[in-house]
Amino acid sequence: MTRLCRTFQTAPAAVPKENSAKYLDSGLDAEGFQAPDWLVPDLEDGTAPNRKDEALENTVERLRGGVDFGGEIWPRVQWGYDSDRDRSRGREEIETLVREAGDAIDGVVVPKVGRAEDVERAASAVAEAEREYSLSDGSVELSVIVETARAKSDLREIARFGGDSRLAGLVFGPVDYTAELGGRAIDGDRPMWDGLLADLSNEASANDLVAVGGPFDDLFRERAGVRFYNGDAYADQVEREATVGLDGSWSLYPKQTVQANRIHMPTSEELRRDVSKIERFEDAKTEGTGAVTLDGQMVDEATFKNFANTVRTVHHIDAVRPEQTATAYDESLLRRALDLDPAW
Repeated sequence: MTRLCRTFQTAPAAVPKENSAKYLDSGLDAEGFQAPDWLVPDLEDGTAPNRKDEALENTVERLRGGVDFGGEIWPRVQWGYDSDRDRSRGREEIETLVREAGDAIDGVVVPKVGRAEDVERAASAVAEAEREYSLSDGSVELSVIVETARAKSDLREIARFGGDSRLAGLVFGPVDYTAELGGRAIDGDRPMWDGLLADLSNEASANDLVAVGGPFDDLFRERAGVRFYNGDAYADQVEREATVGLDGSWSLYPKQTVQANRIHMPTSEELRRDVSKIERFEDAKTEGTGAVTLDGQMVDEATFKNFANTVRTVHHIDAVRPEQTATAYDESLLRRALDLDPAW
């Protein structure tokens, strides 16, 4: 994992309420496990067409001059590989965000990119805004949403470009992707695209990028006249994403953020198991042993790295959200984990 991004929470930046920035404010003020690692003020699909100017104003107003937010802030701008209008609007939004709040944002999220040259075009738009407003090169990064056939076809080239550029993350967009491919939602369920997620994880890992799964928008179900939060199904999706090595999951709702933060975080049992194995393996190394058997498992360099990933993840979380690690682990276990060096 290159950086902490368990949760990629989009927040519509303008909605038809008395406080049109209600959801943006909620994300910025969230505490505990409701606090996302990446908050994404949404100027694109999450905001109605007649409110996009207001969404940009709300975002700039909240971020101008800096903000007390423990995670990262990544506004999602408008874009489209096949739309001059959307790309033009996206450039304007990028310029405004960099000019008015460049020091407060970590990067911008660009949706609906096409082939690799379109990603380079988006990166150039950010670079031009940085130069125009005297920000250091690379201070505003870029993440792209892979939701077109062209982007999937060029995924390896796009990821390789990220290895030497401001590109920091790859995010899956299943709704637009399914529509572009002509996929069907049979019985109301869209394809899961497991193969694409595995490719996303692989290419991101090969180029030191963050990989994030797509949104789960079936937020509520109804049974016997009772409407309830569809948390089990969302947890199933997040677990599938974690299993193939994605760094985080897309969140549309505070309850989803709590779940994704927890699922992409080692449990106490996992941490205690792997801390113990690392400690015993380190003892064996001092005696010159390359591979040892611990609890019936042969442990060598390869298996050690899996244990180290657990500890490294806790190190990352504690550095950004120490209130979460303090809640999740007892003090003694947390101290043992933080005292370990997860490097081989």
